[in-house]
Amino acid sequence: MGITLTEPAADRVKSFLENRGAGVGLRLGVKTMGCSGMGYVLEFVDDINDDDEVFEDRGVKIIVDKKSLVYIDGTELDFAREGLNEGFVFNNPKEKDQCGCGESFTV
Repeated sequence: MGITLTEPAADRVKSFLENRGAGVGLRLGVKTMGCSGMGYVLEFVDDINDDDEVFEDRGVKIIVDKKSLVYIDGTELDFAREGLNEGFVFNNPKEKDQCGCGESFTV
């Protein structure tokens, strides 16, 4: 299945990478946190590890470690603005529930 980006998400990542002046792509992963168990992690990547899975969509490389891929395979990353708030939105088909504040999820 892999990881995909909407056009607004791809544009935002490209803009961040340009402003940063370096980087090969965006790392998407999960870590244990919050009241529901797992939270999403986003960071820019300068080097790709041997055990990483690399997906490319809309000209952006998305790097995922194999342990995280089990939980987020099939996820679409979007970028949305609502009023004064803006941020990435994770459309994960494996997500079963979120905590009330939206900081963590379960599969």
